Amino acid sequence: MTIDVTADRVIPLPLDRVAAYAMDWRHDADWTQGIRTAELSREATGGGFGAGAEVTRTAYFLGRRIDYVLRVAAYEPPLLLDMVSVSGPMPMHVTYTFEPHTDGTLARIRVQGDEGGFYRLAAPLLARQVRGNLVKDLRDLEARLLEQR
Repeated sequence: MTIDVTADRVIPLPLDRVAAYAMDWRHDADWTQGIRTAELSREATGGGFGAGAEVTRTAYFLGRRIDYVLRVAAYEPPLLLDMVSVSGPMPMHVTYTFEPHTDGTLARIRVQGDEGGFYRLAAPLLARQVRGNLVKDLRDLEARLLEQR
């Protein structure tokens, strides 16, 4: 994979609360940069959200609309949500991890991917843009959760 970007942030709230909100696809558009819509397009084998489920997202990145589908590869609440793209403009792997921290919860997002098509032309900008978006995502996640207190 040619893109491998990680961002993390300590959020001053309990692990279960942070992970439950962040792992719920219904909140994706509330705190994830560029996402306009997210819908559960395929349930997990046992129903609902979990390993094997698929979420279809519509986002805007570098001024372009992107429609893509992420399949849940691993779902171990409250510690891990691991997803891989099964449809979209570029292969990607998105991992959310959450760990207890003395000041609350250490939230981490890692995005790995291979740029293709239009995104190959923007490769020098792509990693910086993804990193900036992840930093903003975690900041917005914290702000959204603190508003709900």
